Amino acid sequence: MNNPAAALKTLDQALAQLLGYAAPLAGQDTVSTFEADRRVLAADLRSELQVPPLDNSAMDGYAVRCADVPAAGTVLPVAQRIAAGDVGTALAAGTAARIFTGAPLPAGADAVVMQEDCDALEDGRVRIRVQPAPGLAVRRAGEDVARGAVVLARGTRLTPAALGMAASIGVAELPVARRPRVALFSTGDELVMPGEVPPARMRPGAIYNSNRFFLRALLQRLGCEVSDLGIVPDRLDATREALRAAARGHDLILTSGGVSVGEEDHVKPAVEALGRLELWQIAIKPGKPFAYGAIAGDGASCHFIGLPGNPVSSLVTFVVLVRPFLLKLQGATALAPAAVRLPAAFDWKRADRRREFLRARRNADGALELFPNQGSGVLTSVAWGDGLVDTPAGQPIARGDSVRFLPFEDLWG
Repeated sequence: MNNPAAALKTLDQALAQLLGYAAPLAGQDTVSTFEADRRVLAADLRSELQVPPLDNSAMDGYAVRCADVPAAGTVLPVAQRIAAGDVGTALAAGTAARIFTGAPLPAGADAVVMQEDCDALEDGRVRIRVQPAPGLAVRRAGEDVARGAVVLARGTRLTPAALGMAASIGVAELPVARRPRVALFSTGDELVMPGEVPPARMRPGAIYNSNRFFLRALLQRLGCEVSDLGIVPDRLDATREALRAAARGHDLILTSGGVSVGEEDHVKPAVEALGRLELWQIAIKPGKPFAYGAIAGDGASCHFIGLPGNPVSSLVTFVVLVRPFLLKLQGATALAPAAVRLPAAFDWKRADRRREFLRARRNADGALELFPNQGSGVLTSVAWGDGLVDTPAGQPIARGDSVRFLPFEDLWG
């Protein structure tokens, strides 16, 4: 199938079609809030309390009535000491309370003067060297979270900050989407697993299977349960049997290699024999040989995605297509990767007819440098870089141009 780039689906068209097939999975898990990082919240999380529960001090200092401090230099007796976790008594007129960060404000007080603006005197009084205004250094009850408020919405992918938010309202367990079950295998007679054969004894034409390692890691970072099915020989019967077996008990089959148009690329006919193929090749570089389909499983169809065999092509198509697909399977609402605009510290005159993803990294000035070899088999470019420059089809880049940059730190999980 040798369609020119103009006849291929664009990345946006392919992604929209792909996401159309990604209905959120049925079922959910209940997990400890400690263990919920990167999981997708399956229900709105509402607070049963307000945070903070009472007006409290934003810093260490002295709680006062502003009316009792008509001018800087006022001296007041210190009537009580209130630490975080304690509740003081009502503040008597004409007195101050020694108070610490997070401690509830005593009734009657309307400001806190930080200790740096006060002088503790030997006779137990305090000199207030500023004139406070009502509300100074006071955190109001409920200013962070109101009782009954949704603090985390369904579909939120949980972060360390979100876990802290859940803990702050007393939630020890969270309802999260079920993990996608993914069967992973590679195709190719040339592939060898690291550790099986030392480099000095590799047969001519053999290569180590790098794709299996980064794809498994990416799947696990996205919360998937991964069944690693190894390497499948370049035979149609072996490919069909591997797909048939993988469809049982999995939500997605993910393969790398065998999706191009060569005589030894058996994935396409194998998928068509066992189910259906909906997407076949897209207009991006690297990554044109990308496939999506479905295979009959245990009474239901199992999603199939075939990635190119070249390692950079496989990685790029995973982060721009498979990642949002898997997030949608989990009911996530934020699917698009974060992107920033940064200046180019390079010239790129070889504009392709396809949308292109160039490996780059930020220099000390915040501009993007390009790896010199942008070949689809050059995995060094990804290990060296810290993101992808998303280049529209047919668009050259001149030094100083603002370009769209996708940081790897936002694509890896």
